[in-house]
Amino acid sequence: MERLSVHQIKDILYRLRKGQSERAIACDLRLSRDAVHRYRQLARDNGYLNPAVSLPEEAELQERLGAPKPPPRQVSSLEGHRELVTQWLEAGKERVAIHQRLVDDHGYTGSYTSVRRFVNTICPREKDATVRIETTPGQEAQVDFGSVGLIRDPKTGKLRTAYAFVMTLSWSRHMYVEFVFDQTIATWIACHRNAFLFFGGCPKEVVVDNLKAAVIQHAIEDPVLCEPYRKMARHYGFLIHPCRPRTPQHKGKVENGVHYVKRNLVASSDFHDIRDANEKAIDWCMHRAGLRRHGTTQEQPLKRFRETEQTLLLPLPEEAFDLRSVHPAKVHRDCHVVFEGSYYSAPYAYVGGSVDLHAYERVVQLYDGVNLLVTHQRAAQKGTRVTRVEHYPKEKALYLARTPTVCRELAKEIGPCCFEVMDHLFSSERQTDNLRAAQSLLRLTERYGHERVEAACRRALFYQRPLYVHVRSILNAGLENDPLPGETPPNPPQRTYRHERAADEFFRVGTTPEHNREVASC
Repeated sequence: MERLSVHQIKDILYRLRKGQSERAIACDLRLSRDAVHRYRQLARDNGYLNPAVSLPEEAELQERLGAPKPPPRQVSSLEGHRELVTQWLEAGKERVAIHQRLVDDHGYTGSYTSVRRFVNTICPREKDATVRIETTPGQEAQVDFGSVGLIRDPKTGKLRTAYAFVMTLSWSRHMYVEFVFDQTIATWIACHRNAFLFFGGCPKEVVVDNLKAAVIQHAIEDPVLCEPYRKMARHYGFLIHPCRPRTPQHKGKVENGVHYVKRNLVASSDFHDIRDANEKAIDWCMHRAGLRRHGTTQEQPLKRFRETEQTLLLPLPEEAFDLRSVHPAKVHRDCHVVFEGSYYSAPYAYVGGSVDLHAYERVVQLYDGVNLLVTHQRAAQKGTRVTRVEHYPKEKALYLARTPTVCRELAKEIGPCCFEVMDHLFSSERQTDNLRAAQSLLRLTERYGHERVEAACRRALFYQRPLYVHVRSILNAGLENDPLPGETPPNPPQRTYRHERAADEFFRVGTTPEHNREVASC
């Protein structure tokens, strides 16, 4: 006899009492005529066909007319290995490993699917219950990307893989849809900015998936958020709630929204290009998706949004978040990265490595992961070098820090003669040719002090040798305090071999032999 429920048996008895034929009952209930005939005989034997006789309780009726027979079950080919499979499961072996062991060691010829079904009879899975969480108006929005196939790129005229960015307000279920060609940080932020403008406000919380544009690395307790997205959240005032890995049900409202966009908007529309797709998407959100009766709320999303939720969204700031783009940038040997034809310095420790460049309208920022390295003013034209001296090693930074102007100021502090020598070094049109010599002249004060360097510069000027090499030679020989011609020292110094050798070195490069002899006689 066919397996029938009590409700089906009652329906057969009801129809028999009403005088319906066995053929008609079998046709209406889609049962075999033999099954209806057998139940007719059982009902007649128990007196149930008399309309005056009341039917017993369900348990008694099923006992008298016969309990439904369980469906036939085929004995599993693994029944002989039940004890062995149970031991492997208790030892923590996976089902794939169990199947492989059975094949290798026991000559099992069945499929992995058979092993999986058999394991489910030994260790039945617990049923998973889901708790539906509803939020207050204006509290939460959920966002996600979904692939929608190929759409034409108007810039190249070629078909490209496109994605639908969907933001769904959790309370009203009102949606914003935008089609894009990538899922980069810049696109992610731009879509958020456009969605907030579309809604006329910002929700207090945004639930996001674990895509790299939002979450760099996810741990259950401490997700590492993408720095541009974190800054955008602070700019607009909303909180970011990343979903746990592999739990799409935590953002089920937008997951259903993405499926609805694919089944309805994308399936029923022909897009000329992505611009046409986005124009149709806005119209669809307002006049199709917004006016439908939602299956959960049983109201129109647009009506719920306008009447209640719109006024409870956070107001938008006066200035929109202006992050333009994010790029990986290599730090070259000159401690600079290149962006749009301009050069921006980075710490020399990153030479040969890569940093993340965040381009805003007015500034450029360099990041190492979530750590901000430097903020530069954006270059006004291509070819401009925007440099911070501290990004170079100390010995190289000193060369850049002491410019000709700085060198003149430092020389003025040493004395007028030193300043005059410095002015002579920078008298040529190409001042940078003597910049290292000028810096070396200033460094002489670290060894000899200001007074001795000033005296050496005075002596070099007298002999018309205002160069670094001559000032250094005078200081090395200790001649800076010797009297000049025409000067009478209080105690005339004695000439020594050291003085003679120093004089030879000083006069080795002279203007004319006559001038050298005249100076030597003095």
